[in-house]
Amino acid sequence: MSSKRSYLFKVLTSGDGGVGKTTLLHRYIEGKFLPNTLMTLGVEFFTKELIIDDFDIVLQLWDFGGQSQFRFMLERYSMGAKGALILFDLTRYITFENVEEWVHICTKHNPGLPIILVGSKLDLAEEIVIKDDIVEEVKEQFNFLDYIKVSSKTGENVEEIFKKLAKIVVERELY
Repeated sequence: MSSKRSYLFKVLTSGDGGVGKTTLLHRYIEGKFLPNTLMTLGVEFFTKELIIDDFDIVLQLWDFGGQSQFRFMLERYSMGAKGALILFDLTRYITFENVEEWVHICTKHNPGLPIILVGSKLDLAEEIVIKDDIVEEVKEQFNFLDYIKVSSKTGENVEEIFKKLAKIVVERELY
């Protein structure tokens, strides 16, 4: 990074257990697919440096544990967030049904928080059970910035979701 001023932005990565949050973050940060990650207990942290509109940006990525026993503490951890990704597994409908709960957790302290809805496991095309039209309805209902399908295995759209969210956060915070 250059000598320009750096900005640090907290970004939440949330969704039910097993939707691929940790795997997505490893793919984004390290550029590799980890097929067997351990369950996140509470919250883990990652950082990624990037340049957006000539600004040096550090994304502090909070990886929320998805199991229900951790959710009571996550609302508090959402304080100070500048953006969020809410993931669901395209092959498991129950993870999509729980998106609303994740919206409430992420937006508890910032009702206008910019959120991108992320459908994970795009590479499992034969097993996908969630159709785009129903996701688009939920996207509109919660005023999400976008809905993007990703594959941490192939890397498809992984960089794009983070760049898109970072660009929106920069525009909201610095302009």
